[in-house]
Amino acid sequence: MLKTVILDANAVARNLLTSVLVNGGHEVVGDANLTPASLARIIKLKPQVVCVDIGETDEEGLALLDKIKSEMPKALLFLVSSKIDATVLQAAQQRGVHGFIVKPFNSVAVLSSIRNTIIRIAKQQRAATTDSTPEDAGEAGAD
Repeated sequence: MLKTVILDANAVARNLLTSVLVNGGHEVVGDANLTPASLARIIKLKPQVVCVDIGETDEEGLALLDKIKSEMPKALLFLVSSKIDATVLQAAQQRGVHGFIVKPFNSVAVLSSIRNTIIRIAKQQRAATTDSTPEDAGEAGAD
């Protein structure tokens, strides 16, 4: 079971997402608002999954994603938001976000998003470890 933390300025949203995750079999080890002190406390928990609502997708919000990614580089990062469009998707993915959770929460959609992301990343890691030959090697032999 992966250790999960939830970062959201809204306590009600944190509680709802915690309920969805716990009922889905996940271990939520902590939740917090977006203050620097809370973020420092959450980092000490060494979560494997981080669900974060950055609020507005402005430079301050995107900088928070950068900070989380730099402090917890191995954690799977999920952006939680009620406003996910193409611009947000692109900006978030460039900052290392692995998946997205849309508000209002739909239990099946939340759990599927996390499960599918974990499966996708596991497959990518397996492929990377089993593929010991560079991609260029196949092309060089075709001449």
